[in-house]
Amino acid sequence: MEGSGSGKRNLSELKDALDWEDLRLFYQVASLGSLAAASAQTGISSPTIGRRMLDLERATQRELFVRRQTGYTLAPDGKALFDRVASMQFAAGTVEAWRSDAVPLPGVDIAVDYWMARFLAAQRAALWSPVEPFQLCIKTAEERRDLVHRRAHITVARERPSTGNVAVRKAPPLAYAPYCARDFDQAYDCNWISIGRGISDASWANWASERSCNWITFWTDTPAILLDLVRAGAGRAVLPCHVGDADPDLARAGDVIESLGHDSWIVMHDDERKRPEVRTVIDRLADLLDRHSDLFLGHRSRTDT
Repeated sequence: MEGSGSGKRNLSELKDALDWEDLRLFYQVASLGSLAAASAQTGISSPTIGRRMLDLERATQRELFVRRQTGYTLAPDGKALFDRVASMQFAAGTVEAWRSDAVPLPGVDIAVDYWMARFLAAQRAALWSPVEPFQLCIKTAEERRDLVHRRAHITVARERPSTGNVAVRKAPPLAYAPYCARDFDQAYDCNWISIGRGISDASWANWASERSCNWITFWTDTPAILLDLVRAGAGRAVLPCHVGDADPDLARAGDVIESLGHDSWIVMHDDERKRPEVRTVIDRLADLLDRHSDLFLGHRSRTDT
């Protein structure tokens, strides 16, 4: 390893390498004496905890545990770290108690695109009620990035992830079609509305602009404004079928565009999904999406529950 003559890493490098979540897991393993006991306490799998303890030893460049068939005991450097983490754990407990005064309930965060966020907001009663022992947050975000960094617990993705500490559950496929306002004169008016070029990499957002035969008279940079323009009679636009078919003010302006259809997946962080409130929302979300599968597939269902 490169560095000073003493062979020690500088302080900033060490701080960057340490993860408070790993230190909390270390505290559990050290206190309980085994990976299995720590797994039962935290809901994180034993292999995952074992791997993270190895990562912690690499980050600190110290041997923290003596590993035996009967369990884990602390090595001398592990005892020194345990004393320090115990102090941090106590401090964290006081901070959590202070935070709980303002936010008394655990939270579940769902990060999805605008269209799915809009659907879930309208169907929130199927996911949450005021008597639930948790808070629910539905937000539009970069789904994959938020999930990896634990800024979200659940997302609905267009592609099944092939890497990362995540679990997946199949959801109904999504279909897309062109829509216009019900009073839009489809026989006379032929103009289109589109998301601006280069703003989104989603196929539905670029479909209208990629066809030279389409006369585009309005551009916008957000799905919300796109929907407002369609409702106002400004032209045709491509929308998800679960948005267009569920809106009584809109009408189909063409058939389902088969090339835009895609699968969808409920994706969750593999560790966080073991929390009871997260598991509850996952199950309710899967049931909600399955019950509206005809709507997502473009079969013109307008089921409200």
